[in-house]
Amino acid sequence: QVQLVESGGGLVQAGGSLRLSCAASGRTFSSYTMGWFRQAPGKEREFVATISRSGSSTYYADCTKGRFTISRDNAKNTVYLQMNSLGPEDTAVYYCAADPKFALSILGQTYVYWGQGTQVTVSS
Repeated sequence: QVQLVESGGGLVQAGGSLRLSCAASGRTFSSYTMGWFRQAPGKEREFVATISRSGSSTYYADCTKGRFTISRDNAKNTVYLQMNSLGPEDTAVYYCAADPKFALSILGQTYVYWGQGTQVTVSS
């Protein structure tokens, strides 16, 4: 079992940056594909980015390409989401998730473990 704890959210002005972190418990972190998702008020949860077990492969939602960067440090059991050029449309609760399968996935239902989420609010 994996427990995930996100941090790094907060209030930022449009155009600003934030780096989210997701710390995982357990010794098998490197066995999981990791993903970031977000959910804005009144909207469905949406995929943001995913990274392979080794960190060599990544995939992004179109709305975040070129602005967000996902990375991981398997020695620290942590996955990161660097977010630049933030806009009000990025306001949401951001969740990290762990998928025991090998392939990258943009589907939330393939992820088994979820964190509690961290709020990101971007003011205009």
